[in-house]
Amino acid sequence: MPELPEVEGVVRSLQPTVTGRTIERVTISPTIYTSHEAGKQSIIKGLQPDEFVEAVTGMTIQDVTRRSKYIYFTLEYAGVTYKLVNHLGMSGAFFDVHDVSEIPEEKFRKHAHVTFTLDNGKKLIYSDIRRFGEMRFLQKIEDHPPLMALAPEPFDAIAKDHFLTYCALPKYSKKEIKAVIMDSHVLCGCGNIYATEALFRTKINPGRITSQLSGAEKEQLFDEIVAVLSESIAYGGSSISDYRNINGEAGGMQDRLQMYGMNICPMCHTNSEQKIIAGRNSYYCPNCQK
Repeated sequence: MPELPEVEGVVRSLQPTVTGRTIERVTISPTIYTSHEAGKQSIIKGLQPDEFVEAVTGMTIQDVTRRSKYIYFTLEYAGVTYKLVNHLGMSGAFFDVHDVSEIPEEKFRKHAHVTFTLDNGKKLIYSDIRRFGEMRFLQKIEDHPPLMALAPEPFDAIAKDHFLTYCALPKYSKKEIKAVIMDSHVLCGCGNIYATEALFRTKINPGRITSQLSGAEKEQLFDEIVAVLSESIAYGGSSISDYRNINGEAGGMQDRLQMYGMNICPMCHTNSEQKIIAGRNSYYCPNCQK
């Protein structure tokens, strides 16, 4: 959390707000400096905080896009483009404000860790309560190999074939299907929430071994993942726990979830059950999902 729809919502909110703006100053919280001194590299990755500040200051934000669960800021200086890559982690959020005091929730004001002062006098503030998020300044995307290993976007024409091909590989065919669809090498952007929902909608038990699913079941599952991701984007994502859209705005998809976090199946009214799969708590209906 957040997953693809939540990140997409942040990107769509950021685009009209920061595109074309020049970063005049960058301020990083003492907490981040302390973490780097202790060798932990909290939030700012690959560079020391002062190096990050020097690299980004003076850059113009050309565009903001999404890749899987990552936010890509395309930066430009003197005709050369760079990438600032952000992952929101568990609790990252952006705020477009004149001052940190305008951030609506105290927990985000308290954990404002990176502030970009823009040429219009406003501040783009990145807050992260748990500090699991990250920012990387890259000459090019290829400089961070994990980004190159991501599966195609689920909405791309080649994504279904990629998904079916990877499901058949020995590395994945012996795993539980929920673990496979949450693996970004197989299908990018789908985490615990939407994996739970897609499996419930297709009546597939999350603990089934991937090789036990028929080809038709795998195709149906892929199609339902795309459908639930698209639905969530339309409703602004799921505001669960610490997720917020830009400026603290909440999404509406959490009100449409059928199985994630539910104790009772909405279809048959059986008590739902839970199991840990790929380190995540998985809700499912033992009656509906086989």
